[in-house]
Amino acid sequence: MSRWRPPSPKSSPYITQEGYQTLEIELKDLWSKRKEVTAALSAAAAEGDRSENAEYIYRKKELRGIDRRIHYLQKRLPSLNVVSRPPDDQDRIFFSAWVTLENEVGEELTYRIVGADELDPKKQYISLDSPLARALLKKTFDDEVIIKNELKETRYTVVDINYDSQ
Repeated sequence: MSRWRPPSPKSSPYITQEGYQTLEIELKDLWSKRKEVTAALSAAAAEGDRSENAEYIYRKKELRGIDRRIHYLQKRLPSLNVVSRPPDDQDRIFFSAWVTLENEVGEELTYRIVGADELDPKKQYISLDSPLARALLKKTFDDEVIIKNELKETRYTVVDINYDSQ
């Protein structure tokens, strides 16, 4: 018996131009990878007994993952709103802003607010749906932002807002 999980909340439909192009390239790459996996799956299936054929089982699982991602991207891409230009008021924090924050101990942290499909901690991209990004929206220089969770409360001060690519 499987466990029931409530549906995840819908993520915001916004994405940057670069993020949209990245998803389009990923979809194109998945289609070409699918052809390779399908050919390998056919070769594995031709080997005979499929119940003990590890290559066949692996390729079926890989194909399911590729098909799942293709299906998701085909449904998601048409519903996204591409934000290609910065807002008129660049003194406030909005979507696609690079924000530099100073925490309580004086460390500076820089994040870019992007769509949920572009989330990448290595690049310091945070989702528009994250608690930090939601708290930062419409703030300006020297505003204080407080993030609370079950364990602690963290305070940040907005040091810089930038809409240029970094």
